[in-house]
Amino acid sequence: MLETRTQMQEAVDFIRAHTASTPAIGIILGTGLGGLVQEIEAEVVLDYKDIPHFQVSTVESHHGKLIFGKISGKPVVAMKGRYHYYEGYTLKQVTFPVRVMHALGVRSLLISNAAGGMNPTFRRGDIMVIYDHINLIGDNPLIGPNDDTLGPRFPDMSEAYCEKYIALAEAVALEERIPLRKGVFVAVAGPNLETRAEYRFLRGIGADVVGMSTVPENIVAVHMSMKVLAFSIVTDECFPDALEAVDVPAIIKTAGETEPKLRTLMKGVIARLDV
Repeated sequence: MLETRTQMQEAVDFIRAHTASTPAIGIILGTGLGGLVQEIEAEVVLDYKDIPHFQVSTVESHHGKLIFGKISGKPVVAMKGRYHYYEGYTLKQVTFPVRVMHALGVRSLLISNAAGGMNPTFRRGDIMVIYDHINLIGDNPLIGPNDDTLGPRFPDMSEAYCEKYIALAEAVALEERIPLRKGVFVAVAGPNLETRAEYRFLRGIGADVVGMSTVPENIVAVHMSMKVLAFSIVTDECFPDALEAVDVPAIIKTAGETEPKLRTLMKGVIARLDV
């Protein structure tokens, strides 16, 4: 973890050479969900490829920019695009930006993703706030020596997603008349989508939606005592007995069509956060 701290400092030093911003709120924008950046009064935009120890996403729709600015008058830093375990990166690399965000001052993390819906009451285009998760990636970003200056060896996960923030999101959704589901997100390694049998299994163990991200970032955020709020856009219906083939362009299209509602939710939550 000493290497991680050294790398964090190098990344922070580079960023500090370009901005003195101390954002309290961090945002990770997932597949097809980059539209929220339109709400940011951008002050500084940095490419991942220029930041020490940041990686470059190889996935369509993940543009790889770190954006500093304000939403509703509050300083934020947003990741426009993320990188994933299935791209060949380690989970320590995948979650490194979260470490850097914390070092810059972030204490509240908002995450979004595109996910497959397995709950039979969910439909394509629904938005779900995550209240719990299941990690089936087969790895954990905290494996290895622990740096006690970053967080405890065995972080408690009994409230992995901040209940206060979830209630706030539900209140905003009610005010804005945006239907909001609530459920469990299961993370798998990917990159293939799941088989019928796998969907049955994942639904059977209690998951409502499935995706290939978010959980590693959440684990690292909780390790550093950050409060997390996360949303999934249901981009396809994963019902084993009525399963239809789906492709990435269709997923991105659904995410893009639903994104304005998610943007309204996240902007409303940010405006109400006491940070």
